[in-house]
Amino acid sequence: MIFFRDQRITPREQVAFTRRFGEIDFNIFGERWSVPGAPEIVVVSNITEDGRPLGIRRAGENWHSDMCYTARPPRGTMLYAQEIPTLHGLPLGDTEFASAATAWDALPDAMQQHLEGRMAVFDFRGRKRALTPTQDEIDRNPPVRHPIVRTHPKTGRKCLYVMRDDCTGIEGVDDEEAEGLISALADHIVKPAFIYRHQWRVGDLLLWDNCTVQHRAIQDYDMPQRRLMHRTTMGGTMPM
Repeated sequence: MIFFRDQRITPREQVAFTRRFGEIDFNIFGERWSVPGAPEIVVVSNITEDGRPLGIRRAGENWHSDMCYTARPPRGTMLYAQEIPTLHGLPLGDTEFASAATAWDALPDAMQQHLEGRMAVFDFRGRKRALTPTQDEIDRNPPVRHPIVRTHPKTGRKCLYVMRDDCTGIEGVDDEEAEGLISALADHIVKPAFIYRHQWRVGDLLLWDNCTVQHRAIQDYDMPQRRLMHRTTMGGTMPM
C-alpha cells in the first residue's frame, strides 16, 4: 500500500486518478451509498444528515480483501479521507493492513505444499456486513471459487487468499477440516509481524493492492466524532 498526505481533490479528480490504474469496479453497495454525480465513489461514513445516513456506517470492520466474493475481484482500492474522528486531538478510526504475501513466505514448506493447487469457496453471504444485503444483491453474487494460494498478476509473488468469513469452504476437504484450516490461515495472516496500522489525517489518499493485502477498519469512535471517506475500486482480475 502507499499513501499521499495533504491532498485536496474533487470526486471527479479521484475517479480520474483511479482510472489510471484500471477501469472502475462498482461496489454493490455503491448503488445505495454513492457521491451525488459520481456513482463510482462509495461513501463510507457514520454521519447522518436530516435523518439519513450519508454512507456505510460500519464498513470493513472484519479482516477481508475487497469484493473477494466476485469472480473478478478488484485489483486495488483507493480511500480518500475527508473527515477523521478525533477525541481531544487523538485521531481515531485507524485502518490496519496485513501482508498476505509475507504471511505466505512465513509458512512452513509442508503447509505450502499442502495448500498449492487447492481452491476455496467464497460466498457473499458469509460475512457480517454493515448493510444487510437484499435478495437481489445475493442473487447477483453467487458463490465463486478462488485459489487459496494466489499469484500476483504483475509481480508473480504468491500470497494467501483466505478470509475467515468470506471463505466458506475448501474443495475436496470436509467441512470440519476446512473450517479449521481456514481459521488457522486467517489467524496467521494477521499476526502482528505482518501488520501496518495507518493513522489517518484529513487529506490522506491511500491505495492498496487487493491481491497481496487484507485490511480492516478500527471501529473505536462514534458520533459526535465524524468520519467521512470516499472509496473507489479498480481493475478487476480473475485470481490465478
